[in-house]
Amino acid sequence: MTEAQSPEAAARPRRPKQPQRKIIRRIVDGVLLLDKPQGMSSNGALQAARRLLNAAKAGHTGTLDPMASGLLPLTFGEATKFSQMLLDADKTYEAVVQLGVETDSGDAEGSVVATHPVAVDLAQLEAVLARFRGEIEQVPPMYSALKRNGKALYEYARAGIEVEREARRVTIHALDLLDFGADRFTIRVACSKGTYIRSLAMDIGAALGCGAHLCALRRTHIGPFDVTDAVSLGALEACAAEARDGLLASADALVAVYPELRLDGEQARGLLQGRVLPLGRAGAEGLVRVYGPKGFLGLGQWQDGGKLVARRLIATDGGAFDASA
Repeated sequence: MTEAQSPEAAARPRRPKQPQRKIIRRIVDGVLLLDKPQGMSSNGALQAARRLLNAAKAGHTGTLDPMASGLLPLTFGEATKFSQMLLDADKTYEAVVQLGVETDSGDAEGSVVATHPVAVDLAQLEAVLARFRGEIEQVPPMYSALKRNGKALYEYARAGIEVEREARRVTIHALDLLDFGADRFTIRVACSKGTYIRSLAMDIGAALGCGAHLCALRRTHIGPFDVTDAVSLGALEACAAEARDGLLASADALVAVYPELRLDGEQARGLLQGRVLPLGRAGAEGLVRVYGPKGFLGLGQWQDGGKLVARRLIATDGGAFDASA
């Protein structure tokens, strides 16, 4: 008996430790178009959706800042193999920009570092926006996940250190003014991968001579997907558990931009076994979506002479693709 124990405590039988329950996840394959709420991290949204689906394997196709809301495609199971396809896709955002106030992060979550009087009219704003359409040079913000010497830039920024960043070329496919007030405006931006809307807001403010920061952001489009087809976490939770899988798109939705190729049973089995298929498709090139008699197999790529090789395949029962299928 230790000094801290009473005789009663020493005599009391100890409760056996309860074994920790292991969560048994299930195999779920597909893509969930999620409308991420403002204030939640992308990983937080991913884990919440994974819990509701009880999925064994999950990933996302690029992050969305906690301050931002909107389209966040989540991948489950075999669909995670094609997440990179959306990382490289064009995106569309609706952004609200506050003029006259600069923050250290370039958005509303940062600390104010400068304020300026605002005297901007519609004609001036339209003229400046025109300068940012097409290919532009953009310096990534310090508050970003880009790495320098193995360390994210935002880590330097939080320590009060600013490091030199090289400008990168990005493309603004469309830049439309949706609303304009005395010191605030809303724009729709269709852009290439790697575009920072915070940097765009700051650059527009600098060009207007009054500074600016991003005060709201919503992603509405990624590649072939639109936020109008997305579901909220609340809607996913309200849905009956057995019906939630019905909200998922199939894995091949991520590669729908590529041409479709149908193989017979023998060809499908050969591709799954890693063989090069001499299909004699002269002039064929690039990636293709490949299907066998039982459905989607993955991505293939054409080689010289019309030969097809596997590029990225999903896990499937190769035995299902026999020559008689």
